[in-house]
Amino acid sequence: MVRALAIDVGTSSVRTGVVEPSGAVTHVHQGRLSISTPQPGEVELDALEIGALVRDLASRTLRDAGPCEVLGVTNQRATTVVFDPDSGTPVGPALGWQDLRTVLDCLTLQSEGLRLAPNQSATKIKWLVEHSGRTAEELRFATLETWITWLLSDRGSFVTDRSNAAVTGLVNANADAWDHEALTVLGIAPVMLAQIVDTMGAHATATALEGQPQITALVGDQPASLFGQSRVTSGAKVTFGTGAMLDMVRGSQGPPTMTRFDSGCFPVVVRSQHGVATWGLEGIVLAAGACVEWLRDELGLIGHADECESLAASIPSCDGVSFVPALSGLGTPYWDFGARGAFFGLTRGSTRAHLVRAVLEGIAHRGADLVDAAEAESMVELDEIRVDGGMSTNQLFVQMFADFTGRLVTVSSEREATTRGAGLMALVGGGHLSLGEVESLWKPAQRFTPRLSPDERVAVRAQWRESVARAAKTIPELSAVTF
Repeated sequence: MVRALAIDVGTSSVRTGVVEPSGAVTHVHQGRLSISTPQPGEVELDALEIGALVRDLASRTLRDAGPCEVLGVTNQRATTVVFDPDSGTPVGPALGWQDLRTVLDCLTLQSEGLRLAPNQSATKIKWLVEHSGRTAEELRFATLETWITWLLSDRGSFVTDRSNAAVTGLVNANADAWDHEALTVLGIAPVMLAQIVDTMGAHATATALEGQPQITALVGDQPASLFGQSRVTSGAKVTFGTGAMLDMVRGSQGPPTMTRFDSGCFPVVVRSQHGVATWGLEGIVLAAGACVEWLRDELGLIGHADECESLAASIPSCDGVSFVPALSGLGTPYWDFGARGAFFGLTRGSTRAHLVRAVLEGIAHRGADLVDAAEAESMVELDEIRVDGGMSTNQLFVQMFADFTGRLVTVSSEREATTRGAGLMALVGGGHLSLGEVESLWKPAQRFTPRLSPDERVAVRAQWRESVARAAKTIPELSAVTF
């Protein structure tokens, strides 16, 4: 039986595992990444450390499990590496997708007709080249799937897939070619850029790994999670991790431009094969599980994230307390970088249980905001929403999400569906599994149906929007910034 090795380079860790054609994920190894924040808003990683950790964990998985015929790589999108192709040495830190050091560059470029966001790769490349002391023509740019493939193929393959290329800010509307006008404005030499290839196909041989598996899938983390939850021809999923991401399959019709829709969602490539892209849309919550970490690490209201559920369930309601999870501003649909997190309705009788429950409700409301925006943009009413990520194990939270959306919510049996998705894509890319077979694999761990009546849901959502309006534009200067 053909099996896939999956390499999942996440925001804070690397995970490897074997993915069976049944969708089962086994022989998992995981290691944490070193992340540096030299200044507020700056996020740096070590590309050499990432490469070494990937090779070590992949080798351990293969030693435990035996050989795998195909390999899929999924990665945190837009994290940017600029390196010397002769020495293989990065010329600076890898700039994480959350890195905001190029905010002013993005604002300046708007006057030149380029609408870019600091979480895209485009201005990060420019910054790294300018601080390298080298010319652009001497260097190469890689997002992490490109970097990993280049290393594992012993520098034999320099490619990027369309799902990753689409979020760099440097592609045309079809996400199948680089936008040379944008490259000229940014001073990025075309020679720096990898060849854009399909998500699934024969990309390279991982000669650096035992058994030399064929790399047959390269894909961004959120499209991988979507595929890992068997969303192939339609439907949506939400990943509740540090932030939260909704991704929805739309079809083969691409957008007129790669800029943000009025709904607050973005166009994304969810996969491509045989030269044909499948498009989707994406909505973003900037702080989800990060709010739970804040309760634990900064406020000390809980000792462990798992305490949230039992503490919140110890009371029947928030007793009028609400929380807007805008610790980093508000993403879809509001896009208000000047909004700030806020508790409302506190009284002398408010306890830490009320605060914790309000935080969970606030995150669930933000998830419902994503669903509202996706449905408004697509004109499709979702009958089921699939969820994964760390917060998907909190049953009280998932029930809140079902209540606020008024939709059936099903929980992935694989909490980290990105790993599963990368492996399944590798099997499809290698010709060992069909898209129809992937679609039939969905067997949720749990199902949650709404408990609120339609009238009750309308009332609580109206109250939520009032809280958001009060937290909005806390810092007017930042609220005026748009990307």
